[in-house]
Amino acid sequence: MSARQSKSLGVALIGSGFMGKCHAMAWNNVATVFGGERPRLEVFCDASQDAADRFAGPFGFARATSDWRAAVSDENVDVVSITTPNGLHREMAEAALKAGKHVWLEKPMALTLADAEAMAELASNCPDQVTLLGYNYLRSPAFQAAKAMLDAGEIGTLHSFRGVYDEDYSADPNLPWSWRMTHEGGGLGALGDLGCHLVSQMTTLMGPVQELTAMTHVAVPHRNSPDGPKAVENEDSAMALIRFASGAQGSFATSRVARGRKCRLQWEIHGSDGTLVFDQENLNELWVHRAGDDGFTRHLTGPDQPDFAAFCPAPGHNIGFNEQKVIEARDLVRAIEGGEAAKPGFAAGLTIERIIHAMATSQGRPVTIG
Repeated sequence: MSARQSKSLGVALIGSGFMGKCHAMAWNNVATVFGGERPRLEVFCDASQDAADRFAGPFGFARATSDWRAAVSDENVDVVSITTPNGLHREMAEAALKAGKHVWLEKPMALTLADAEAMAELASNCPDQVTLLGYNYLRSPAFQAAKAMLDAGEIGTLHSFRGVYDEDYSADPNLPWSWRMTHEGGGLGALGDLGCHLVSQMTTLMGPVQELTAMTHVAVPHRNSPDGPKAVENEDSAMALIRFASGAQGSFATSRVARGRKCRLQWEIHGSDGTLVFDQENLNELWVHRAGDDGFTRHLTGPDQPDFAAFCPAPGHNIGFNEQKVIEARDLVRAIEGGEAAKPGFAAGLTIERIIHAMATSQGRPVTIG
C-alpha cells in the first residue's frame, strides 16, 4: 500500500443513478459507522459536465468531470467506483486496473461471458489491486447469521435450496423499449439484473454448482419506441433446476415481470436437522426451524448479529438496503488495507457469470459448470 493510501483512500465515482447515489452514501458513511480514516472523495464523473457539476457537491466530491478516463487515471485516486450501464463495465474496469487502481464494480460484471473472463484474467495479473463486485445483499446481518448457522452445522446436512428473485419493473407491456432489453446494451435480462444476486447468495450458502438445466422466457417480445416497435432480445424470466457439488439439489427462478413483486429475493434451505427461510422484502428477519420444534422461530436482527451494532445498539430497529452498501464499502477498505480479501472479487464474479450464462443458453438441456 502506498504512503498516500496509508493516510487516506482517494476515491473516484462514475455514475449518478440509483447505485451511484448508493456508492456515494457508502463512501460518506463508512468511517462514521466503522471508524478509520475518512476516504477522500476526489473526483465525481458523469456522462455530461452539467450532470457531473450538479451531483459532485451533494455527493461530497471535491471535483467534477465528464471524462471518465481522466477520473480513473487521476494520481490522487486509489479506488474507482463504477456504477454505469452494463455495456461500459469492462472498458472502465480494465482501464482502472491498468491505471493501478482498486475497482468497486456494480453487477453484472459484464455483458458477455467472454468479457467477464477477460476482466478476471486481467485482475489476476494485478495481485496488488483489489476488485469487488456489488453484491450488497451478501452483507445483510440476517444473511450473515444464516451463513454462520450453516457453517456451524446447525441444520445438519443440506438437502435442498429453493430460491426466487422477482420484481415487476418490466411487467407493464406498455413500458417503452430501452437499452436494457438488448444484448449489446444490457447483456442478459432478468438473469443479469436480478438472478445474479440470487446466484451469489445461493453459492455462498450451498457451495459450487455442478450442473443445471434451465429455460428462459420473453413475456413481452416487442415494445414501443420512438422508431416503432422493437424486439426485446433478453429474457424477462428464467427458471432452473440445479445439482450442487455436494449432491444437494436446488430450484431457481427470477423474473422482471412478476406483478406485485418489488424485491422478492427469497430463499429457503432444507437440512437434515432444520430449515432456514429468508426474504429480502423483510430483510431484518430470519426464520429458523429445528428438528423437534412445532414450527418456525423468528430471529430479528440486532446487535448480536454481524455488523448490526455498528449502526445501532438496539435490537429490532432494523437496517436497510443502503446500510448493506456501507458494510460492502468497509469490506473493500479492509481488503485494500491488507485485511481479509473482499468477496466476491472478479475471480468469484466470473463463477457467478458462468452460472447465469449457462442458464441463458441451456434451453432445457443439462449444462455442466466447469
